[in-house]
Formats: sequence, structure tokens, C-alpha cells
Amino acid sequence: MLEEEYDRDRRRLPRHLRKPAPPEPGFSFTIRPFQERDLPDVREIYNYYVTNSVVTFDEKKWTLTQWREKAALLHKLGLPFLVAESPSGQILGYALVQPMSSKSAYRYSVENSIYLGHAAAGKGLGRALLEALITACEEAGIREMVAVISDKGAEASIALHEKLGFVEVGRMGRVGFKFGRWLGTIYLQKHLKPVKKRKGLFGR
Repeated sequence: MLEEEYDRDRRRLPRHLRKPAPPEPGFSFTIRPFQERDLPDVREIYNYYVTNSVVTFDEKKWTLTQWREKAALLHKLGLPFLVAESPSGQILGYALVQPMSSKSAYRYSVENSIYLGHAAAGKGLGRALLEALITACEEAGIREMVAVISDKGAEASIALHEKLGFVEVGRMGRVGFKFGRWLGTIYLQKHLKPVKKRKGLFGR
């Protein structure tokens, strides 16, 4: 799920994310595989959405330990985890996929997740990350990618996914409750074109 939308007025950004990046010639970035040194930045980006938005249904901030365990699991399963880095070394956003289910029959299908830092929103980074994630999944042998998007304030996320070939396949209403209101989810799916065949459960 692309996570560009959030309530900017609910709370102030954490100090880590408010710090302005050094002047750069335009907006540039490099998309690369996640490295463990990215953990603090990834955690800060995600935790802002946890405490300030309904684009994630998590209500408690994630710890470094939780992120370390998740990154290790994705690596073990051979699933893409990408970050976008500015020339100055700032992590601007990240994208990953995770299994739709632990059941083995789902081994060719994943759910995506994309989060951007405040300074990177609205500059085309979300699309770049999603395109890179799709390519990485096809290279890993994944056949189906699903986006699960909040039905409140996520119009831009839906539009972006549709531009890249995702099709709405269903909705669930009032399945989440956060910040005193009921929330639903919208499911979009894209058929991928894997370039190699996966063997066993998630390539292992």
C-alpha cells in the first residue's frame, strides 16, 4: 500500500524528520536494497504514520527490534525491501512486500507497502518506488501483488496503483477502528510477469 496521505495537522513531525536536508540540485534519489543501517530511519518514517494517520492500522510504534526481525524474515524469504536515499544519505522512503499468508499455496503472491518521509511526498518518489518494487518482485519470481489501502483519504494511493496496472478487486467496510472512527480497506491487485520460476516456499 502506498502511504503518501496522512493528517499533517494532527501532530508535528518528529525532530528527525523535520531536520531539513542539505540543498540539492532538484529532487534526486537512488533506490537500492535495504541495509541494516537504514533501520532507524525506516522506523521513524513508519512510526509517524502510526501515530498521525489511518493509512496504517497499527496503533503502537514499532521498535528497532521489531523492524530488525521483519527485515531478517524478508531476507530469508527472498522478498524485496527497497529504500530511496538522497545524495546526502537521507532515507526518503521505503518499499517492501510481505507474504499474503504463511500458507504455502500463497507463495507466489505478496502484499506491498510503501511509506514516504514528509520531505519526499508529492515529488514522484512513490511511483518510482512502486515501479522498482514491481520489477524486483518480477525478478524474484512473484506472480501477484496486492495493495491493501485504507478507504479514508487514500485517493492518491488508489490512483497511483491504478496507473501502474492495479485493478480493484474488493472492499471491506468498518474492519478497523482508529482515532475514534471506523475504517475500511480497498484491495487492488496486479498480475506480474515473473522472469524466473520460484522454487519452494518463497524461493527457499
